[in-house]
Amino acid sequence: MMKRVIVLLLTAALLAVCGAPAAATYETEVYLDDGGDLELTDASLLADGPVSAGGVLNIPVRTAILIEKETGTVIYEKDADARREPASLTKIMTILLIVEAIESGVISLDDVVATSAYAQSMGGSQIYLEEGEKMSVHDMLKAIVVVSANDAATAMAEYMSGSEAVFAERMDERARQLGMTATHFSNSSGLLDDTSHVTTARDVSIMARELIKHDLVKQYTTIWMDSLRGGNFGLTNTNKLIHSYTGATGLKTGYTSRAGHCLAATAARDGVEYIAVVMGGDTSDARFTAAKTLLDYAFANFTLVDTSPDEALVPVRVKLGKPKYVQPVVEGAGKLLVERSVAASLEKTVEISESETAPVAEGYQLGRMTIRGAGRILAEYAITAGEGAERVTWGDVFMELVGRLFGRQ
Repeated sequence: MMKRVIVLLLTAALLAVCGAPAAATYETEVYLDDGGDLELTDASLLADGPVSAGGVLNIPVRTAILIEKETGTVIYEKDADARREPASLTKIMTILLIVEAIESGVISLDDVVATSAYAQSMGGSQIYLEEGEKMSVHDMLKAIVVVSANDAATAMAEYMSGSEAVFAERMDERARQLGMTATHFSNSSGLLDDTSHVTTARDVSIMARELIKHDLVKQYTTIWMDSLRGGNFGLTNTNKLIHSYTGATGLKTGYTSRAGHCLAATAARDGVEYIAVVMGGDTSDARFTAAKTLLDYAFANFTLVDTSPDEALVPVRVKLGKPKYVQPVVEGAGKLLVERSVAASLEKTVEISESETAPVAEGYQLGRMTIRGAGRILAEYAITAGEGAERVTWGDVFMELVGRLFGRQ
């Protein structure tokens, strides 16, 4: 009887202290134990941004952009949002749709594609398909990637969608999904005379980045010389950098008289891959020189660093919480592109609450991690609760006391 009275008295006392469970409201600021307000942001570069063209790089093309693949960080741009006809850079989207269809099982590399009279009629770069000629998806894809074959691109568009017009609608839909806001496609090759068929260097970099996420495509984009039709039709890559530039992985050339000489070039070294897009060069050599200059600049001046905390984050205690601790996690931590000159002297600062009061929701902001280098903030990442913690109830308190009094000392 005495133990039961003690339990009831202790329960009443604890409930008086705890009060009724609080409503589940969550703040957008974290209040540290020292009373300071901690404003959090998503991971973002806070450095000076892309370098300017003036006096830094000589890029002899109308528009250009240079980005890093993994983070998508823009290193350099020149009129990157100016809308221009893309010529055969169009085929980056065509190739992307083909590769996605292959990897999702919709089509196979072994499928056989028959050439229509319309596909045969395509001029410009081609493999001279005859009406009714059959070729595997593998060979069609090789022809599109290596020699920019307009007839093969059209044949694949018809094979996948029934007509090139319907395929172009799919291209536009995929562009919208990727956030390519300034792009409109009207055909699968970029050859046809249509001034509404436009994009930007920025949008090209977006679809190029998406394409090279697929390892399959690099089996084709890294080909320098190959053949079709049993070795009777030779192929040499229109992208000269595949042969001459260390680490080149792709990607696509383009040219029409209105678009000028264009190139989306990709290259990887030491675990970092860059994408250089140049559009509107006056000569073929100008586009290769421009792309090489951009890639050289990236490899010489930038590198990726790990943004994970240097030490494991300690669980945060939750007062009146169930569970009593939550594990903090750094939102968006992974890789960060930084200048090589500051990579070795980066400082990571973790600010995090020692405790919180329940309820704490999953994703509740507990603190932040700041990365500094060369005297400036390079990035900030929110630290959040990896799981939620409810506020204890009367029943929880009672059962805890019962456990302590009867056998759980």
